[in-house]
Amino acid sequence: MKLILDSEERNIAGSKVKVARLRNNMTQQEVSAKLETIAVYVDRASISKIEQKKRIITDIELTALSKILNVSVNWLLGIDK
Repeated sequence: MKLILDSEERNIAGSKVKVARLRNNMTQQEVSAKLETIAVYVDRASISKIEQKKRIITDIELTALSKILNVSVNWLLGIDK
């Protein structure tokens, strides 16, 4: 099945991931390393693509990012303020 999107954006959480990362004073490499400690493997370049909304985020990655960035999944998705 082919994914069809109306825009070039591949996720809706990328900008929030960046905001949360910066609030936690973390580099993209630090986010990648911290994800690895919970068995979620996303390299630094992929973190960059996520933040630029150029890469899809899986549900497992989204949940892990919310955990290490100390925010809710709903916040990352823009549901909660």
